[in-house]
Amino acid sequence: MEGFEDLLAIAKQARGAAYAPYSRFKVGCALRGPSGSIYAGCNVENASFPVGMCAEASAISAMIAAGERRICDILILGEFDEPTAPCGACRQRIAEFSDASTRIILANARGAQAVRGIEELLPGAFGPDAFRRIHCEDDHE
Repeated sequence: MEGFEDLLAIAKQARGAAYAPYSRFKVGCALRGPSGSIYAGCNVENASFPVGMCAEASAISAMIAAGERRICDILILGEFDEPTAPCGACRQRIAEFSDASTRIILANARGAQAVRGIEELLPGAFGPDAFRRIHCEDDHE
């Protein structure tokens, strides 16, 4: 699968920096915002479970801190032979900042293995549009 080499290289670097002494499962993530800038994150565990942070959450935080609000592409890279998919909480985080055109790339040590859309990973996600509908309904009362 081509076209994601830059994200893969940055996710590998981020994965190398992960702090995972308890699970020993290091994850790196790289995402591209609309400006073309790439933001990276890695998982950071804590002895007080579940206080740690997922790689996807830290990459999204970096994007938000830089002033961007939309994910164009996001690549998640774990250490196993199987492509690494985001946990449920991170699927919700990704849904908050994605749309139908966002490409979610599941990768392994050999590279990008699958490209998904948010609707495939989190069908019927609860997101910002739900609040717009609620506020519109309130306006009609």
